[in-house]
Amino acid sequence: MILFDQVSADIKSAMLAKDKVRLEALRNAKKYFLEAKTAPGANDTLTDEAALKILQKLVKQGKDSAQIYSEQNRPELAEAELAQVAVLETYLPKQMSAEELESELKKIIAEVGATGAQDMGKVMGRATKSLAGKAEGRVISETVKRLLS
Repeated sequence: MILFDQVSADIKSAMLAKDKVRLEALRNAKKYFLEAKTAPGANDTLTDEAALKILQKLVKQGKDSAQIYSEQNRPELAEAELAQVAVLETYLPKQMSAEELESELKKIIAEVGATGAQDMGKVMGRATKSLAGKAEGRVISETVKRLLS
C-alpha cells in the first residue's frame, strides 16, 4: 500500500478509536501530501519517496518546535509536539545506528576515492542519495567531516 493511502486509512481508524493525537498528526501530514499532489507539475501523484521527505520534514519541525517550547518553559506544548512526532516516526524507515552509518560512509568514501575535507561534496552527494530516510542529513554531514579529517 502506498504511503498516502496508508495515512488516509489510518486517519479513519484514529477517528474510530477517538485517538486525538494520532488523528491530528495524520491530518496534518495528509494536508501536506495533498498540497504536494496538487502542486504545479505533480500530475496529481505523490510518490512514496516524496511522501517520506514530507514526513521527515514534519518530524524535524516537530522536534525543533518541542525544543523551543522546552526552552520557553512550556512543557505541555513540547509534550504535544513530541507525541505527534512519535506518530509520524512510525511511518519512516528505521534509522541507522551510528556504527551502521559509519560503516556505510566508509564504503562510500572508498568508492568515491575521497582523501580529505576537500572531497566532502563528492561524498555527501552520494551519501545523501543512498542513505535518504535512513539517517538525518546533519548526522551524515557530521560523520563525514569526522571521517575525512
